[in-house]
This record gives sequence, structure tokens and C-alpha cells, in this order.
Amino acid sequence: MSSSVDHLVVAAQSLAQGTQWCEAMLGVTPGPGGKHPMMGTHNRLFSIASDRFPQAYFEIIAIDPQAPAAARARWFGLDAIDLGAGPRLVHVVARTRDIDARCAALRAAGLDPGPVIAASRDTPQGRLAWRIAVRDDGRLLCGGALPTLIEWDDTHPCDSMPASGVALHAITLRGLARAALQGLALQGVELAAAAGPAISATLDTPRGRLTLHSL
Repeated sequence: MSSSVDHLVVAAQSLAQGTQWCEAMLGVTPGPGGKHPMMGTHNRLFSIASDRFPQAYFEIIAIDPQAPAAARARWFGLDAIDLGAGPRLVHVVARTRDIDARCAALRAAGLDPGPVIAASRDTPQGRLAWRIAVRDDGRLLCGGALPTLIEWDDTHPCDSMPASGVALHAITLRGLARAALQGLALQGVELAAAAGPAISATLDTPRGRLTLHSL
């Protein structure tokens, strides 16, 4: 089985800051999200599905100031990210239906995505449940270019998301070995050998086509 782009992750100091950034940069207001008690984070979401990337969405995530201190390192490297310059693209998450086999393939390629853990959160439409590979140290590999693997239960967040007016056009990953890409069996992304940001994501928005870059 292959994997496909599930969502982009933009980190912010707060959800209010992330919402303001999204409205100014992309021209849309993100929809509601929820809380992740295990990680002490919360988010807001909106669809960026397109013909090339069906069921893709955009996540704005921040550390939840009302949550107890997390008992473990947070996902997506959130504990180590400097957001003093404002929200920024930090990661891509890839969806698969065989997460254990994909993780084993990555380990065979010399990359440890971390253990697969179960997570869930409640929504007005019901509970979302998934399994996700998260390193114990929370660190992102390959400068963030190696996507995190996720396997959803029967319900996907996009199932209840209206069209947002934003669509994902292209994703380029840099610094990712071809063996890693083969281990992921990731469809639809482009690899670049030249120096540059680990992730570049091009979106069609109400403000026109634009490209977000990670560091």
C-alpha cells in the first residue's frame, strides 16, 4: 500500500495568532479543531483538498496554555520550535492504511520514525481516532522533510469539512533520501536535490497562488 499527503502543519504561538496569520496570508478563517490531551496541544483546521491531494487539510497547531504540562515530548518538534517570527510551516503528515509496515520500511532504510501510538479527540460529529508514529524525543527527521505517518480509524477529519476556497497544488521535499521515499511509498510529492527549505507547499487561495516554506 502507498501513502498520501494527509495534512500540512503550521505551528503558532497561539491559535489566535495562527488564525490572524491565516486570514492575512491565505484569505480564509480556519474552521474549528480540538484539543489533544496527551500532547497538551490544540488546533484549528480547514480543507485544502484538490484533485491531486484528495482528503488533504491544513492544521494550525499551538501549545494549549490551559492544558497540564505534557508528560512527554510534543509532536512535530513543538517544544523546540522558535515562533518568535510568527507562525510557520513545520511539517507534512502522510496518511496510510498500513502504518506498521511503512514504519518497518523506514527503519530498514535507517530512519526511526518512533513508536506508533494511539490518539483521539472528541468533535461535535463524534470521536476522531488515529494511530500515529511519534518519536519519544519529538524530533523531526531529515530537517522535517520526512513526513509523519498517520493511520485514521473509520472517520477522517475531511469527512465533515466544507470546501474552504484553498487547495493544495504541489509539495516539494528536500533532503529526503530516495530510500526513505520508497519506504513511505508516498504519492504526489516532488523531491528536490538543491539546497533550500525542507518543505515547500504551493496553495491556490482567494489571494492567489502562493508557496509556504519551512526552514
